[in-house]
Amino acid sequence: MGLNIFMNRRKFLHLSALTAPLLTTKKSLANNFTDTVKPIVVSTWDSGMPVNAEAWKILSAKGRALDAVEAGAIHIENEINCCVGLGGYPDRDGIVTLDSCIMDEHANCGAVAGIERIKHPVSVARKVMEKTPHVILVGAGAQQFAVENGFELESGELSESAKKAYAEWLKKSEYKPIINIENLPLRQAGLPAAKAGKKQNGPFAPNFFEDGTANHDTMGLVAMDVNGNLSGAVTTSGMAYKLHGRVGDSPIIGAGLFVDNEAGAATSSGTGEEVIRICGTHLVVEFMRQGYSPEMACKKAVERIVKRDKAKAKTLQVGFLALNKKGQYGAYAIQKGFVFSVKSNNENQIHPSKFIL
Repeated sequence: MGLNIFMNRRKFLHLSALTAPLLTTKKSLANNFTDTVKPIVVSTWDSGMPVNAEAWKILSAKGRALDAVEAGAIHIENEINCCVGLGGYPDRDGIVTLDSCIMDEHANCGAVAGIERIKHPVSVARKVMEKTPHVILVGAGAQQFAVENGFELESGELSESAKKAYAEWLKKSEYKPIINIENLPLRQAGLPAAKAGKKQNGPFAPNFFEDGTANHDTMGLVAMDVNGNLSGAVTTSGMAYKLHGRVGDSPIIGAGLFVDNEAGAATSSGTGEEVIRICGTHLVVEFMRQGYSPEMACKKAVERIVKRDKAKAKTLQVGFLALNKKGQYGAYAIQKGFVFSVKSNNENQIHPSKFIL
């Protein structure tokens, strides 16, 4: 019996030595908080500062996180921004299409994709969540639903900055949109004349603009209210000059946004196709459930993308941002340049994200 006790003790000490580094790794990248920080809101990019400020009006008044993230998203949808709202850059056919989603602490969620001429897609997404049994509506159906629920149909005219940028892109890409091609008979739309502006289905949206900035500034935000409940929202006009009808990760629950009130919440920004391939934000939240800090959870998700195709990863950007139930936050990106904004009772600032490549 004494020998068994000795052997069991040796096994215990051996296992402890093996697991201690793992536990250290999981916790090492967490913020140094001893108490839960709430309320708190974190958002992608430096443009998240005014977004957070709008959300904070609700959070600081002991309001619900869901209301706060919607208010923050609405704020940036009202701005003229390259990558969010009706003032954003259009697709390659000159049409602005918007994507958005929202998710609360009960896993209730709603989304719209490819919606045109509606100013606040995040609020339409919330209506989908609250008024229908569905999760996502797209295109003309999403627009019809919005109008039926009291949303005004806007003109669809491009903002001045979008007009200028689109005109320049058309010159350099040599793309020639076919006016009203959707109204042509199929046999006529397939004729060489109708295909003259297409290059093997391209040109496609560039991953980076000529000035080196990434072609995606999706606004994603996640928040925790005074009751410890999490919610999140995402809103974007998508990649500039994308194929008409292209949808990235932003409106897809588990890709651009995921909320689990037991583990945490996460959002993303970047080349959405790469995020979709790994169910990115769901993966981040699951890593947090396993005990990883938000920063380490984001890093492990980014590593998953890079491992799949390192050469391709060097040509694009993806960043993840996460918040856990203790109010600890963290982010990680493929490349340098991703930043995020934080607002709580303790701080109000922009942080640079760590990166892999």
